[in-house]
Amino acid sequence: MKKIRSILYIRLFTYAFLLVSIPACVTQQPAVQYPMPELPGSYSNHADSSRLSSLTREQFFRDAVLLGLIDTAIKNNLKLKTTVEKIMIARAHLLVQKGLRLPSLNGFASGAVDKYGKYTMTGVGNFDTNLSQNITGDQKVTNPPRDFFLGLKSSWEIDLWGKLKAKKRSAYNTLLASEKGRHWVTTQLVTQVASYYYELLALDNRLEIIRRNITLQERAVEIVEAQMEGGRANALAVQQFSAHLMHTLSLEQETRLAIIQLENEMNVLLGRFAQTPIPRGLPIRQQQTPEVIASGIPADLLTRRPDIQQAALELAASKADVTAARKAFLPSVTLTPYLALNAFKLPLLFNGSSIAYGLLGGITQPLFNQHQLKAGFAVANAEQTIAFYNYRQSILQGYGEVLSNLQGIEHYIKIVDLNQSEVGMLTDAVSTSTELYLNGYASYLEVITAQKGVLEAELKRTASQKELLTVALDLYRSLGGGWE
Repeated sequence: MKKIRSILYIRLFTYAFLLVSIPACVTQQPAVQYPMPELPGSYSNHADSSRLSSLTREQFFRDAVLLGLIDTAIKNNLKLKTTVEKIMIARAHLLVQKGLRLPSLNGFASGAVDKYGKYTMTGVGNFDTNLSQNITGDQKVTNPPRDFFLGLKSSWEIDLWGKLKAKKRSAYNTLLASEKGRHWVTTQLVTQVASYYYELLALDNRLEIIRRNITLQERAVEIVEAQMEGGRANALAVQQFSAHLMHTLSLEQETRLAIIQLENEMNVLLGRFAQTPIPRGLPIRQQQTPEVIASGIPADLLTRRPDIQQAALELAASKADVTAARKAFLPSVTLTPYLALNAFKLPLLFNGSSIAYGLLGGITQPLFNQHQLKAGFAVANAEQTIAFYNYRQSILQGYGEVLSNLQGIEHYIKIVDLNQSEVGMLTDAVSTSTELYLNGYASYLEVITAQKGVLEAELKRTASQKELLTVALDLYRSLGGGWE
């Protein structure tokens, strides 16, 4: 009768557990799967014969000095070093997730003494046990009772539903995303160093142009002063030429200051204290963009550009997080085995008869924390949506940057050619106006105007040359080049 009652109790307990736990086992609906954005087949009417992004840094940058500065920045830049440390953190997180899928194993040693009351179940039981005729002297319980344990304990959650696997997949994709983040930071760093370098070369050329014009203007002041002494010019002409010279001299000082400031900024980028001057290689007029400027097909962005790859991996990690959040509603199964030496007398601990082992299996079903699980699932869903929008935004931005830079190269090539023609014409105009002035057929204002025109045109040509190099550099970056 007692056996029947026990079986009935067990069945009632089992039915009650299932009645409460089954509704809790129902997972949430899967998250909405957004379609991947489709890229156009080409960049408008631009050629697809080759890929600029496949060029190495040595192939793209022909200036050995610039390559040396880039190597220094990659070695010393603090932002890049910070990114590397973030990768180490991501690797540690992955290691943690790998460990969760494996059984834990802990060495365990303990010793305990308990003094039980005379009128307790344990106290009476120990006293009665020591009076039994079935035990030997070594088996008699000590008073007070002691307990010595030396062995191994383990715990293992069986990943029936793939929850731990999903967490590991999320950590793995996060690690890969952090690696791509480092590649993108490297790309940005290479671009920034080269951009600063081109700016320095442009300022050097600007300073050279200004110094050359100062020499010409000083000669012009000397001529008009001599003419004033001979009665062929007046004081107003001398003042106008001198003022024009003072303006150009002030441009020289502004340019020198700009060079110093840019060199200081570049040293910070290189991860070092100020060292001036920054070494230069080829002048800006001799810097050439690679002949290969074809862009490839837009789909190459998905396999080459690090920030897009990073966004894709972050999206994959967020999907795995959603899967893990869904499966958190399901019960977890845990096994807890142990193997040890266990005795209540220390001399008997290493006796072969003191070996003890056991296995505990359990099922844990979340019942009263559904709100926390639902909140976690909602957060994971929202983060997945954000990751998708970031991925789509990075693709749109990458495509737009490539297209803008392709168009920019086309236009700046034409602008540089036009600037060159303008400089040639205005240089001839300076010679013509000077000759006419000396022969009395032109006024000094026409000479000053011609000198201003050629100075502005030469400076504009330098700026356009720098912009052409910068746009080509931006195209190289936007196509995913720069990191190796």
